[in-house]
Parts: sequence; structure tokens; C-alpha cells
Amino acid sequence: MSEAVAKKPRKHQKNDASMGKLTLTLGAICAVCALVLGGVYTLTAEQIKKNQLGDKANAMQLVLMADDYSEVTYAGSDASILSVYQAGDAGYVVEVDCASNSFSGVLSIMVGVNADGTVSGVEVLDSTETSGLGAIAKEDANWRAQFVGKSGEIKVDKDGGEIASISGATITSRGVSTGVTSALAAVAELS
Repeated sequence: MSEAVAKKPRKHQKNDASMGKLTLTLGAICAVCALVLGGVYTLTAEQIKKNQLGDKANAMQLVLMADDYSEVTYAGSDASILSVYQAGDAGYVVEVDCASNSFSGVLSIMVGVNADGTVSGVEVLDSTETSGLGAIAKEDANWRAQFVGKSGEIKVDKDGGEIASISGATITSRGVSTGVTSALAAVAELS
């Protein structure tokens, strides 16, 4: 029998000291990562907030052009209304949280309402809807343009309304339609 075959393999023994050292090393790495992430957040939080405000201001201009927007107090019962701005004599701009009616749980829109109570434009501010399906609500200006000129209760075609649903994203389409309806109702309460 050869010497290589005759040797029995050695069993590895736990070394408690090396396990403790490994635990401390991993703990230190986690602590450093947490500090770095916290630092990056602190350094970028202000810029992120500015970018979000810039996106919001841009959306306001897109849905209803005005020289000045002044926030008005909305004291209505619709909790989905986040903010309302008067756009001079042109009408109002309403920010609506449509999360409760969305597929993903994150969907907010900006709706322009003309002085005559009709929709002047719709922009999606924030959405985590499914890419290629519900995300089309944010990407497709032609789809959002269907809302322009509408008033009253807005419904998708599958519910007997005039808004063509996004194929494969009926829930998102309903969510936006419900949000636009909420915006119109909020402005009607203010007028």
C-alpha cells in the first residue's frame, strides 16, 4: 500500500479564536459601510430634494403654464390630494398620490385644471409601475394627452369611460384616472 493512501485525512478543528476574529472583521466592515452610506446620504440629500422640487416645478409648467404658482390650502376630505397650487387666472395645479389605486404602490401625478374645470394636462411625478407596462403612463405623452379637455368623473374604457387603458396595465390606467378625478373634485371644492 502506498504511503499516500495510508494517510488518513486530518479533520479540521474549529478554532474559536479565528471565528471571533472573523466576526469582528465582518462587524467592522459592516460598520464602515453603514458610515459611508450615511455620509453619502447626508451629502446628497439636499441635492436630491432640489432635484425633486425642480421636477415638480417642471411638471407644473407642463400641465398648466403660468407665471406664478401659489399654494392654497386644501381642507377637503380626499387624503390623496398632496398639494394644490393656484396658477394665476389660468386655473389650478394639483399633486395627487395615486398609490392606493396603483399596481406597485408608488404613483403620484400632477394635474392641471383650467379655470373652466377641464383638465389641461397630466404628468406622472413618481412611479414604480412595471417597466414596459404601467411605466408607460409616465413615458407616453400621447396616452396622458387623452385626459386633456375632460371633466367630471374620468374612467378607463374597460369601466365604460373614454380613456383607453394601457394594454396590460389596466390597474395603472385606473389609478391615473382616479387621480385625475380626485384633482378635478378638489378644484371644484375650492371654486
